[in-house]
This record gives sequence, C-alpha cells and structure tokens, in this order.
Amino acid sequence: MIRNTEDGWFEEKLYVDLVPHRYAQRLAMTEVLCRERTAFQELLIFDNPRFGRVLALDGILQTTEADECIYHEMLVHVPLLAHGTARRVLIIGGGDGGTLRQVLRHPVAAVTMVEIDQTVIDRCRAHMPMISQGAFDDPRLRLVIGDGRAFLAEKGETFDAILVDSPDPVGPGEALFTAEFYDLVRRRLATGGVMVAQDGSPFFAPREVADTHQRLRGLFADASVYLVSVPSYVAAPLAIAFASDQRGLRTIPLTTLEQRFREAGLSCRYYSPAVHQAAFLLPPMIAELLSADHVP
Repeated sequence: MIRNTEDGWFEEKLYVDLVPHRYAQRLAMTEVLCRERTAFQELLIFDNPRFGRVLALDGILQTTEADECIYHEMLVHVPLLAHGTARRVLIIGGGDGGTLRQVLRHPVAAVTMVEIDQTVIDRCRAHMPMISQGAFDDPRLRLVIGDGRAFLAEKGETFDAILVDSPDPVGPGEALFTAEFYDLVRRRLATGGVMVAQDGSPFFAPREVADTHQRLRGLFADASVYLVSVPSYVAAPLAIAFASDQRGLRTIPLTTLEQRFREAGLSCRYYSPAVHQAAFLLPPMIAELLSADHVP
C-alpha cells in the first residue's frame, strides 16, 4: 500500500521527522492514475487541480506537470550553456524523462541515461507523456537500466557534462550523495567537464547542502550551488550543486550566454541567460552555509 495518502489527499512528509521541523505538505488527488510498489520504491501518479499530473516516489513528490519546466530547464541549460560545447552527456536518474528532453534540445551527439527503475520510466511514459515528449525514442539516447554508482565505477567513456537528477537521499537515492559517488563522477568527466546535482533545501536540510559542497570542494577546482524556486518543492529555494575542474564556468559573461542560447535555438518558460547568472548570486545565509564548518 502506498504511504501518505488518506481521504483523497497526498501528504508529503519529507521534512516531518527532521526535528524541530515537523513540516509536511498536502495535495488533493482528484484522480489516481497509478499506484504500485516497484522493485525499488513506492510509485504514485495522480492528478491535482493546480499542479496537473504529479509523480511521487516513496511518498516524496518528484515532479509535476505544471512546474517541471522550472526544475528541468535549470538543471540542464545552466551546465550545458556554461560549458558551451558539450557533446556527450550523462544523466543519472531522471526516470520521468524531463531532464532527457531538455538535454536533447541541445546539439549533443550522444546522451547516456542510467535509471535504476524501469517501472518509473514505463509508468511516466504511459501517464505523464507531457514530461518526456518522445525523448526516449531519440536515436541519440543510450538507456541503461541499472545503478548509477555502479555504472560510474566501470571503466568507460568520459562525458562533457554529468547531470545527477536524483531523488532526495532516502531509499535508492541515498548512494548518490556520498563523497565516493562524487569522486566517481569526477573520474568520468572529460577535461573541462561540468557536473550538477539536485541538492535539496538549504532551509530545511542545511547539513545536506553543506556536506555536498564540502565533498565537491575537496574534489573539484571549483564548486558552488545555484538556486531555483520550484512551487511544488515548497521548501524553496532548491539548491543545485555545480562543480568543475574548469575554473570560470560559473562566471560566463552574459553576452556569451545569450549567444549560446540563440545558437542552440532555445525557447524556455523559465530559464534565460539573465536568470542563469542571477541563480549563482547567493543570499548571505546560504553563502555562509557553504563556508561554515558547523551547520545547525
């Protein structure tokens, strides 16, 4: 039985047990499209009057039809336009297909996507096709069903960009937040490559954000976070970790970003070159979090 559903409501309790947070959000479920236990996690897809179709895994909201563009555009276009010439891209996770769809809008030569749960892909293609929009049929895609950490540990090709579109560090996603995992990412990046990873809420999970930053700072020449506000991730802003051995990718001039944006032929609902630059401007409380030795 799927957890956190009662009387036609979905209740996300990601932060409820993080004392003293005791915080949850509730969404009305006007129709449940899919409710099942996969080999790895509990999967739920339902309709909500404001957010449209909603995907939740293990009782935690993953993406919604109404605001997925915000998360996926920022997760993809920031690193790819910062890099400028990415041709080989690796996606870890991202079973809903939104990250894949945005990557394929760029002139990339090949995309490898490693997703542990085939059922997530199948159900999202069936019930949330507006997220992937046919991306899984693109001939540039190599889809690997398996563990992202195990894939990185193999010897193989390197990538210009690695995008970690993971759930929060619970269940199957927990292994994607360790120093060992980030070191494997570093080893599979090509020279000048860039990585990004969903990094949680600086407000509700400061330790998670700070720990990730410290791990990346110890492995890469340059590491930071950028911020994005996604309405369904109510613990906004969401931090996205950004790291590279190529210094300067966080400070690409606006005119260069605008030129790359035009050349890629992109048209976005949330991302713009100006938003890209602004996302790296951190409020003092978050900048202090990244430099702090002790986090509350």
